[in-house]
Order: sequence, then structure tokens, then C-alpha cells
Amino acid sequence: MTDLISLKEYAELHSVTADTVRQKVLCGGFKTAKKIGRNWTIDKAEPYVDLRKKETKKE
Repeated sequence: MTDLISLKEYAELHSVTADTVRQKVLCGGFKTAKKIGRNWTIDKAEPYVDLRKKETKKE
């Protein structure tokens, strides 16, 4: 059985906001995200991958 947690708990585990996680869920960014009633849940072991490019400083 998977260990499902709320999006808020998942966001706290990965040091991001719940809104960021929710937007990624709505775009299909997680394999284990499921809506149960009104609430979204996600497997605690699902990795958080941020594919945005980060700027590096050039001197």
C-alpha cells in the first residue's frame, strides 16, 4: 500500500509552496497524484523534480 499524504504535507517535505505543487499536479507533473473527493493526495515517496532552468551568475 502506498503512503498517501496531502499536497500541503508533500510541499512541506520538499520546501515548496502548496500552490506550486497543486499547479504541477493540474499540469500532470506527478504520476501518483490522485483526487479523493475534494482533496488531492500524492505518494510520499514521489520525487519532486523541478525542470525549470536556474540562472547562473556570469562575471
